[in-house]
Amino acid sequence: MIRVVLVDDQALIRGGFRALLEIEDDIEVVAEAANGEQGVALVREHRPDVALVDVQMPVMDGIEATRLIAADERLAGVHVVILTNYGLDEYVFNALRAGACGFMVKDTEPADLLQGVRVAARGDALLSPAITRRLIGEYVARRPEPAAGALGVLTNREREVTALVARGLSNDEIAAHMVISPTTAKTHVSRAMTKLHARDRAQLVVYAYESGLVAPRRA
Repeated sequence: MIRVVLVDDQALIRGGFRALLEIEDDIEVVAEAANGEQGVALVREHRPDVALVDVQMPVMDGIEATRLIAADERLAGVHVVILTNYGLDEYVFNALRAGACGFMVKDTEPADLLQGVRVAARGDALLSPAITRRLIGEYVARRPEPAAGALGVLTNREREVTALVARGLSNDEIAAHMVISPTTAKTHVSRAMTKLHARDRAQLVVYAYESGLVAPRRA
């Protein structure tokens, strides 16, 4: 059973999401919160698999709530998915840097929402390659000087794998590209995440672009 906490200041949005999610046999909404502060408290209480968190809320916004959840070692198994009214904005990028595993727009198709919750619960990054390129290309490219110093902790293989993750490749696709087994690819990804202190693949993607390991692709 995938346990979910909903955090959104609009009761109608929460009610709609709850109704949709609880139709599924494998998903249970365990709590709802109307602001980030309540959300963090309920996440700490229930320790769900997934927290669906709105970006803009009173008292505490979704970015700060995400940062507090990601910083709490007791909540390492909680995967935060940011909910936004817009596909790409500065809030979303900041939330990913704070520790969110991905994001979804609120008007997403029901099937995509359900799939997104399941993807997040598995610990995978909820970012398609196209969205990743657009998001990073628009915001990371604004940063004047990449901070590449920490890349020295990675082996050449780990740097290559990290770059491929940033391009949106799955472990199987990385394995095929590098002519290694999927298990070996997964091991390289895990080691790179550990060395860079990345909470999940989404943070690994952000770090790869911020550090200058991968350059944003221009349209």
